[in-house]
Amino acid sequence: MNNEMNDADTDRIVAERFGSSAVDADWEPSLSAGLARLNEQRAARRGRIRSRVLLASGMAAACLVIVTVPFTRAFAAHCVSACVAGTGTVRAFLLGSAPVRPSAASYEKPNERRMAPDFILNDASGQPVRLSDSRGKVVLLNFWATWCKPCEREIPWFIDFEQSKHSLGFSVLGVSMDDGGWAAVKPFIEAHRMNYRVAIGNEKVMALFSGPRHALPLTLIIDRSGRIAAVHTGLRSRAEYEAAIDAVLNEK
Repeated sequence: MNNEMNDADTDRIVAERFGSSAVDADWEPSLSAGLARLNEQRAARRGRIRSRVLLASGMAAACLVIVTVPFTRAFAAHCVSACVAGTGTVRAFLLGSAPVRPSAASYEKPNERRMAPDFILNDASGQPVRLSDSRGKVVLLNFWATWCKPCEREIPWFIDFEQSKHSLGFSVLGVSMDDGGWAAVKPFIEAHRMNYRVAIGNEKVMALFSGPRHALPLTLIIDRSGRIAAVHTGLRSRAEYEAAIDAVLNEK
């Protein structure tokens, strides 16, 4: 039956079909039995929905505890990242589809954008990295960490974007939030064959883009004029990133 059909319409159709002539003389339709069975199925479906809502509520409560209880910065960051990933999983479970669909709400119209704050950090070779040096290009700015599993999942997509869209005037800039510095980040870069520039960040730089509350991964699309065109917090789908990137690249 059509998923959009309400219970009253379903009851009506069942009543009509059970009330019509039987297709087999030896079979006697029972309207009351048929409706009883249908109500049982509805009750089971509602029970499953309640279970999913309780699961989502539990994840939200866990995130609230993490935000309010004073943990160490590194441990709290681990937990916030887990919450971001977990709530995304619950959302997908509730909606019945794993990937997050591209969202038009994450894309800012050109006349509504604000300038991206500038910063200077150092890359793996010790060279300064200034965001404003990328003016004229579309930049994917990604705040991440080696211990952040949602971040690690996105990295292969960013590698592909850097390779396939670089000639179009696009580049990826990763800003690692690892407390261990280059001792932790360099082996990770090599192991994952990251082909884009990476710098070591700090709380002050990330706060320029995220405000006082941080969550990883945090990814922004910066347009050619240095303005923020899209902001993505937490694990998103490859399709959502690519839709935002292509939209900005195609702007006149």
